[in-house]
Amino acid sequence: MSISPIINATELLTIYKTENILLIDASNGPNTRLNYDSKHLEGAIFADANTQLATIETNVAVGGRHPLPSIEDFSKTLGDLGVTPQTWVVVYDDKNGANAAARFWWMLRAIGHEKVQVLNGGIQAAEKIGFPVNSEPVSIAKKENYPCTTWQWPIASIDEVEKVAELPSHTVIDVREAFRYNGESEPIDLIAGHISGAINIPFTHNLDENGLFLPPEVLKEKYSPILAESSTENTIVHCGSGITACHTLLAIHHAGFAIPKLYVGSWSEWSRNDKPIATNK
Repeated sequence: MSISPIINATELLTIYKTENILLIDASNGPNTRLNYDSKHLEGAIFADANTQLATIETNVAVGGRHPLPSIEDFSKTLGDLGVTPQTWVVVYDDKNGANAAARFWWMLRAIGHEKVQVLNGGIQAAEKIGFPVNSEPVSIAKKENYPCTTWQWPIASIDEVEKVAELPSHTVIDVREAFRYNGESEPIDLIAGHISGAINIPFTHNLDENGLFLPPEVLKEKYSPILAESSTENTIVHCGSGITACHTLLAIHHAGFAIPKLYVGSWSEWSRNDKPIATNK
């Protein structure tokens, strides 16, 4: 079944009780579990970006701040969340879908699960139209481990990025804010700057002034010149730790293009490995 990767709050409001939809809050950041416990969309369960959508290691230089979990671990996580191959998943976060909601979407699509959508505009958009929110605990109907064996969508390693970043036939897209790309300051990682050869298209450019995804035709117009230069197979998208990059992958997919490669380790890995670094200061 082919469905749009994005669902608007008004549509979700009309169907979430009549359709068999599993709502998942994948907000990430300080106090997100506490925030979920105090307020979430009615019926939504919580997925932890740090423990369920990543396997965080002590050595960030290997894999970055949010490495993907093993397929086996993700298979168990999905079962623990009650996701089966038949489940219609709608995932949201508190950052317009620009954070771990898009990462969860990418992970599900990357194992072959097609019936998953990101809530356009996140919880804020839902609240704006009167979607019920509460603090009620939600029970999870656990299932068997999800049947999956590999990541089917393309992933780039640090070695591949280093090999192609400065080739005219390839494009590496850095979706972080311009000040981080330019090397003006770095609020999270140890070194400021960007991968030498990478271009900067901040993920916020995928959104309109209300924090909603731009229409597919506008996104297509935005990304067509870039993807025409290198094709999606030769395009690699990254961010700080492999989460927000998925927002741009979602936008590119929404525009009708094939999915480029995700460099999961992103700047958090690259900047810790003595790789070529550039700044625009």
